[in-house]
Amino acid sequence: SFTMNMYLFVYDLMQFCGHSWIFTNMIIRFMTFGKDSLADTFHSIGFVMRLCQLLSVLEILHILIGIDKSRLLPRFLQITERIIILFVVINSQEEVQGKYVVCVLFFLWNLLDVVRYTYNMLARMGIYYLPLTWLNFSLCIPLYPLSVLAKGFAICVSLPYFESFGTYSIKLPFPFTFSIYFPYVLKMYLLVLFAGMCFIIRNLFSERMAHLGTGNIKNKRS
Repeated sequence: SFTMNMYLFVYDLMQFCGHSWIFTNMIIRFMTFGKDSLADTFHSIGFVMRLCQLLSVLEILHILIGIDKSRLLPRFLQITERIIILFVVINSQEEVQGKYVVCVLFFLWNLLDVVRYTYNMLARMGIYYLPLTWLNFSLCIPLYPLSVLAKGFAICVSLPYFESFGTYSIKLPFPFTFSIYFPYVLKMYLLVLFAGMCFIIRNLFSERMAHLGTGNIKNKRS
């Protein structure tokens, strides 16, 4: 309906503004301060980044209620990956926040999202600009695996701090003998992360074929 389409357009516009601000801020800071800006990335743009990622949880709701026709599982995996890395791994360990891998992650995430939300906004209005369509469904194929590698590296970098500080590790008192050692949880999540990457890449290729197939390109040109 028109109302739902307008709502989705406003949502995409808000996300576009947030990610564009982050992306532009990162570039300007790097051009101004050089490498010194990399270690301060999280402290300068972390709040807006967290806000945008929390807002992205609505995309799961959009799919569940049927106003977004995207596949649920791939989108769910992509959103939860970012939530876990950003809020559990990076936000909880101040020592990790100054690592260069945080800047790499934010750059990859925001580059992909600026393109994706630009495409989505135009699509809500029935505008399909072929170069943008190609970029939206092609750029994610090489950049998503790179972001997964960066996520894995961020987890590896954070492990010594989780081991030293015992963050999120739980040991229940007597008479219970159950305990959760969080570094083990993160190591197991690494396996889930890379297994999920194979599934999502396969889905990205199928989406690219669906939108950039010869017949679809001809229809959008006409």
